[in-house]
Amino acid sequence: MVARLSGAARGILSGERVALNFLGHMSGIATATDRLMRLIEGTGAVVCDTRKTTPGLRVFEKYAVRCGGGANHRFGLDDAVLIKDNHIAAAGGIAGAMAAARANAGHMVKIEIEVDDLTQLSEALEAGPDAVLLDNMSPDMLARAVKMIGGRAVAEASGGVNEDSIAAIAATGVDLISVGALTHSVKTLDLGMDFLD
Repeated sequence: MVARLSGAARGILSGERVALNFLGHMSGIATATDRLMRLIEGTGAVVCDTRKTTPGLRVFEKYAVRCGGGANHRFGLDDAVLIKDNHIAAAGGIAGAMAAARANAGHMVKIEIEVDDLTQLSEALEAGPDAVLLDNMSPDMLARAVKMIGGRAVAEASGGVNEDSIAAIAATGVDLISVGALTHSVKTLDLGMDFLD
């Protein structure tokens, strides 16, 4: 039993479907997060969500991730700077993108940069990011990336994360493993409501 309700039957029945849909969705997120966290227990890595959330439900979905033992990435664009491939292209390279971010972000704002390979990582580390998003790297490449980072920045793995791959990803020594599917593709927990005699 998840909850017990009391009140007028009309009111309870009117809100039944919305309440069950909401509770089932959030419970599915928390359950999936918990399952992933159990698979990487003892590694030091933490599962985190992304901004790939349902419009209007971001706060609730991110809370569900925390209930499942995970952590939250950014809530919005103003939480931190995340430099992605299009930003790098628009700025003419990693150095330009990092310089523009530093010039325009407040002194309290952290900067993370996404890299696809070790050459980009080397260039990014020269610019001194707070975190590096290691995108779609194999476990072998992730392990080499973590060694290159050497604790100078938070190492976050992203891409291709599922129940079959997460243990190998966590074993590379990354700090965070971001999983967009926690909020955009999670299976709803099947819940129902029954009146008691």
